[in-house]
Order: sequence, then C-alpha cells, then structure tokens
Amino acid sequence: MAVLHRYAGLLMAGFLIVAGVTGSALAWKDELEAALLPAVFRVAPPAPGAAPLDALQLREAVAARFPQAQVSYAPLSAPPGHSMVFYLQPSGGAPLASNEVFVDPYTGAVLGQRRWGEIGQGAINLLPFIERLHYALALGDTGLLIFGLIAIVWTVDCFIGAALTFPARLKKRAPGSRPWLQRWRPSWLLRRYSGSYKLVFDLHRAGGLWLWAMLLVFAWSGVAFNLYGAYAAVMQPLFAHQGAEEIVARHTPSSAPQLAWPAARAQGRLLMAQLARQHAFAIIEENALAYERELGVYSYMVRSSRDVRAHKGLTTVFFDAASGRQLATWLPTGAASGDTIRSWISALHMASMWGWPFKLFICAMGLLVAGLSVTGVLIWLRKRQGQARAKGLIH
Repeated sequence: MAVLHRYAGLLMAGFLIVAGVTGSALAWKDELEAALLPAVFRVAPPAPGAAPLDALQLREAVAARFPQAQVSYAPLSAPPGHSMVFYLQPSGGAPLASNEVFVDPYTGAVLGQRRWGEIGQGAINLLPFIERLHYALALGDTGLLIFGLIAIVWTVDCFIGAALTFPARLKKRAPGSRPWLQRWRPSWLLRRYSGSYKLVFDLHRAGGLWLWAMLLVFAWSGVAFNLYGAYAAVMQPLFAHQGAEEIVARHTPSSAPQLAWPAARAQGRLLMAQLARQHAFAIIEENALAYERELGVYSYMVRSSRDVRAHKGLTTVFFDAASGRQLATWLPTGAASGDTIRSWISALHMASMWGWPFKLFICAMGLLVAGLSVTGVLIWLRKRQGQARAKGLIH
C-alpha cells in the first residue's frame, strides 16, 4: 500500500498542483471576471427600480444580430448587476468567431462576445482559459481523458492514504496497551519541534486526514465531470437515478411545427408548476429555456427548494417541442439518491453554495491540495536520498 501511495502520488503531483492552484482562482470566477472587465460583466439599471427587458425579446435581438448562428439557449434571469449570457451554436458547417454573447438586460445592448476559452482573445477569456487548464490542461478531449484517469487514481488513493495512517494492528493486546483510537491520534497531529522532515511528513499525513472528506469529494466529482461513463458504472448499480437523460436521448423529433419560444416558456411554466405541486417544492426563480433541435425537445429550468446551488438551478422539465407533452423531469435532490449525491458533490466542488465563506474555504482547499502534492514529493525525495546514502552513493 505504501508503494502504491508513493507512485500514485508522484504520478498525480503535477496534475494536482495545476488543478489546485487553478481551482483556487475559479472559486472566485464571477468576481474576478467582473473586476477584470466590468463593462462586459456588470450592468446597472438606467433608473432606480427599472425592470429588465423580457428575456425572450433579448434572445430575438441576439438571433437577429447573429443570423449565422442558432441561439438555442435563453437565460430567463440573471443575478442582480450581472449581464445576461446567450450561447451561440453554428447553424451551418462554419465555426463561429464567438459562441458567448453578453447583453445588458435593461437595454439589449451587446456588451461583449467571446469564443469560450480562446486565450488569444485576451482578458475576456482569461478565466475560461484557467478553467480549461483546471479540468483538461487546455488539451481538449485528450486532456479531459487524462484528468479523468487521474481523478480515478486520486479517488482510490484517498482510501489508500487514509489506511496508511492507521496504527499497526496488535497481534496480542498487552496489558496497559492503549486503545486503537488513542494510537491513531498522533496521525492527526504535528510534531512542530522534531525537525523539518518530520514536520513535512506530519503536514502531509495530518493534512490529508483533516481534509480527507473534501479531497474525496474533489476526486470523485472530478470523475463525474471528466469520465461520466466510469462514474455512472459505479454509482448507477448502487444508487437510484431518475433516468431523465436517457429518456430524452431516446425521443424521436416530431415533424409537426415546433412551439415558438414564448409558447414553450408558457408550457414550461405550466409543467413546472404542476411538478412543484406534485412534489411539494417551491419555485424560487426561473433560470433558462433551451431547445434541442436534433431531438425536438425543450427543457425549462428553474432554481427551486430542491436545488443546492445558490444560482443557476437545475430543477428541469423536458417536453416535446411540437406538442408540449412532458417527457421527463429531473430534481436535483429528494427524488433519487444517486442524483442527490451527484448534485451535492458537484455543488461542493464548484463552490456554488453558501456564499463567500464557502468560496474562501474552496479557495484555501485548492492551495492545500497543491501543498499536499508538494509535501508528498518532498517526502519521496528525502527517502530517496536516504536510500542512496545507505548504499554509499551520496556522501
């Protein structure tokens, strides 16, 4: 187990240092983007108490401004003081110069646009590029796969690392010997006055124990983000899932005329209200309406009392884009244990709950993940040097 932990740590070290440092910055993504380019990400009402324009009216304006693109996702609300983001998809084969458009919800003015993650566009893409580094080393699908495999190794190593802190099992309980928990207690403590090596060793061991639950959340949610197939292969046999994604994927588009966006929003509101009464939850705010042209499906999303995220709720109804017939629903919590687990670990990973104190905690966690990797490498180097001295290779 010690050998496995050592070489797994060496394999992961560089990746986790990158992920930890970039994750610390991403905990404050919205705040940093607003500070970098307030003219794009921040808005103010033209007069006190002014109401924003209708979201679907803004969508129509964006669609007219970019006729070469499909605007298949319409945000229906935005946090106070923030611009609204509309996502563009190519309507033909040619790629788009921009796939995100930032709009003033009070005037409809386009404040900025970008091709997400394209660092050559400058400061407007700095945080998206950091995000690309965070989950894929900015290497596209190859990086996504590599980081997903690293997340699997990290998940397994969380359990190996914890087991290595356990005290040795006593073959025979001697009179006066301490209970197991008391013998485990030193693993949680630092020996501050016993030399630099022991301090580094204790920082690595005790740090990993105190942060263990959150490290496991980071590791396993990383598998869910990057290699969902592997995540589902483990979780679906163990926990119940609602299966909305599978139902929608099997839907055959209707040849009948599709509902216009205002009619689709009205149908989404109706179906969501029925779902809220059926499952006894409260609708806090509506978030988005999306149209999946290939499947002939609309999805209407709100933030509800079943969401754990503070923004961009995921309580969703899916319905046929022609008839308005409900196809499936998805509740973030309370409907299926597997979906509840996924909602919580995703929200924890992304610091999308509990406000700035939790963002500060996740920011610190990112730096501590990097620190644990550094201390692990230092311990390996020290032991390697000790082995070389024992063999007479170093004097």
